[in-house]
Amino acid sequence: MGKRAREGPTFEVLVRLALPLLQEAEKQCPRVGPGAKPRIADWVIAALIMIAALARRKSKSAQYRFLLGKRPEIAHWLGVADFPSRSGYFRRYRRSYKLYRAAVRLQGRQAIKEHVLDPTQVSVDKSLVPAQGPPWHQRDRRAGKIHAGVDSEGAWGCSEHDGWVYGYSYEVVVSSTAGSMVFPLLASADVASASETQTFAAKIDELPPTVRFVSADAGYDANHLGERIEYQADGRRTSRRFLCPENPRNAGRPKRKPCGADASRAKSRERRRQRREYLHSPKGRRLYARRKETVEPFNQWFKSLFELEDRVWHRGLNNNQTQFLAAIFTYQLLVRYNYRHGNKNGQLRWIIDRL
Repeated sequence: MGKRAREGPTFEVLVRLALPLLQEAEKQCPRVGPGAKPRIADWVIAALIMIAALARRKSKSAQYRFLLGKRPEIAHWLGVADFPSRSGYFRRYRRSYKLYRAAVRLQGRQAIKEHVLDPTQVSVDKSLVPAQGPPWHQRDRRAGKIHAGVDSEGAWGCSEHDGWVYGYSYEVVVSSTAGSMVFPLLASADVASASETQTFAAKIDELPPTVRFVSADAGYDANHLGERIEYQADGRRTSRRFLCPENPRNAGRPKRKPCGADASRAKSRERRRQRREYLHSPKGRRLYARRKETVEPFNQWFKSLFELEDRVWHRGLNNNQTQFLAAIFTYQLLVRYNYRHGNKNGQLRWIIDRL
């Protein structure tokens, strides 16, 4: 390991590692609609947000003050002289989540090319983070009462790990192949009540082509997810397996006998039975057990690194979508930097602490 790696990276090193991905993400997320394009490119705003995330400045005001204090250095790192106004930074922050969602996917593919991870098996999970301020209880929502400090854009969600939480959520797909680095490949963010069966459906087509096993908890139990992963549009099998326990919400419901009109329903039930048998096979149980060693610990590492154990950084859905995805992109960046310098573990706090 070289001297630079022992001393830790600089902001400039990390920014230059990220810029090609942010610039490509902007190309994949072009602005549409009437009006002239802004003077400052979207990738520049995204780079500023990433720098603020690396510095762990939480409020947008604190972020802007930090960035303004480093304006000469940032102009050198980015190769641009323009700098947003305070109101411009706040406004552009809210819409940067779309670019960051693409950037997370691009950096996942780049990490595969660099052999940082083996994407043969992946795990998907949704994690909840409380909103700032007191929760907005359902009785008050129905009555239209908003108490002081309530973030009205949050929502109630429930998970086995977090219980009931009023706030927001992020969903991440991470590599979980045995012996491989745990690395986030795809991500999205939403309110806490967002349905896993809908948010993950949008990611299936974005899975790397080398993925063979996809594991998820019972919240993702849905036939349309399993069949999109395991079968092509013409009914032929793919080379993938969906490892997901059945959700007990369907237990006890009477099963209709198949008839001519129910042929597709009967086919779905048979495919579901095959998934259940594979999950409970010795190989299926061994593969599914990787979740407890990969995506579940990842959520703890990620929240700890960016101080998200107690609450989100901002108020409002779009603000928190940007913050979650910018933080996940930054996490990816730190893992890639760590790997380039011979560190094949996920211990990243030392990097941020030395910036």
